[in-house]
Amino acid sequence: MSPEPVSSQPWLTLVGIGEDGRAGLSPAAAAALDEATCVYGGRRHMELAGPLDAETRPWPSPISDAYPGILARRGQPTCILATGDPFHYGIGAEIARLVPADELRVFPQPSAFSLACARLGWAVAETACLTLHGRALPNLIPHLQPGARLLVLSWDGSTPAAVSALLTERGFGESTLTVLEAMGGPRERRREATAKTFALDGIDPLNTLAIAVAAAPDARVVPLAPGLDDAWFENDGQLTKSDIRAVTLAALRPRAGQLLWDIGAGAGSISIEWMLRRPGLRALAIEANPARAARIRRNASHLGVPGLAVVEGAAPQALADLERPDAVFIGGGVTAPGLLDRARDALVPGGRLVANVVTLEGETVLLAAFAQHGGALKRLSVARADPVGHLHGWRTAMPVTQWVWTKP
Repeated sequence: MSPEPVSSQPWLTLVGIGEDGRAGLSPAAAAALDEATCVYGGRRHMELAGPLDAETRPWPSPISDAYPGILARRGQPTCILATGDPFHYGIGAEIARLVPADELRVFPQPSAFSLACARLGWAVAETACLTLHGRALPNLIPHLQPGARLLVLSWDGSTPAAVSALLTERGFGESTLTVLEAMGGPRERRREATAKTFALDGIDPLNTLAIAVAAAPDARVVPLAPGLDDAWFENDGQLTKSDIRAVTLAALRPRAGQLLWDIGAGAGSISIEWMLRRPGLRALAIEANPARAARIRRNASHLGVPGLAVVEGAAPQALADLERPDAVFIGGGVTAPGLLDRARDALVPGGRLVANVVTLEGETVLLAAFAQHGGALKRLSVARADPVGHLHGWRTAMPVTQWVWTKP
């Protein structure tokens, strides 16, 4: 659904409400709520805002089932109740995709993040504000950096214990966890424990978790630069090695919001490191081998990008009907008839294609592509010092031929 033409007057009001209910609403927000002839929101929100004279419509499951009914009320005074700030991991962004901003009025309350920082004396600008509400727990992993401060919106009362177990498992057991429950209302409570000793129970489902990250010397800290240690990836040998991977990520030049096709993904290392560069980057790992596809999913979860989508099938057939990519990496199968042309055609204008090969047959394909289409051709070689008796010598890995092409 896309926004309707702009109305002359706002008709839909988003009212953020806290645990203090109506008492915490501004006069303008309270007036907008009272003027509405229909109010949407969670049952808890309705109770906090009561008494309500308007027709009330609690959210269905899924919540998107309510959107047609909201849009059908265009021009009639309608209100949506939300928790705190509707535009901070709230429903506001979703509604704004359906209703033009000129037709909206929004009265936000302090978000859970603002309230938590006020309780803890943390600077919001220096704190990572995240959510695990409706999201997989491993999304937290890239943010586990020594000394970091994290605020996490919990899914329910079980989230803090799950987070503490994850932290302990990965070597962050000394991290301090503060559970802030039902902030801003009469049930507000604050409790604290280290991850490794966490045993708090009876946690309110409405809670925000504050984490002061402390890392042991052997903690599994995901580095901020590309080229993760090869040992971090479960693999069967089909892996773009660390040094070549760093160069390949640089050649792909990820930009915010872009989509990568990782063709012949192997262990998924390129697509995983692509997504680690910045939240919002997306990737499709295309892999024909079912065992490797399952391994990619495990690697993605373990390294903190569970949103990596795995497409099982052989390219180029498996590429049909996929969303057009901003970048393509071909790490395997470049000799498959038609694959390179299919990848080039699929790219959006300005998109990047990077292909790596180690075989003579693969190099022949890239040489022909370079001769026909231009781009940049490189040969990458890495040598490592290995024992030679009681001394050391250089052992050179198989050279990698890399073709980089930008679509006009």
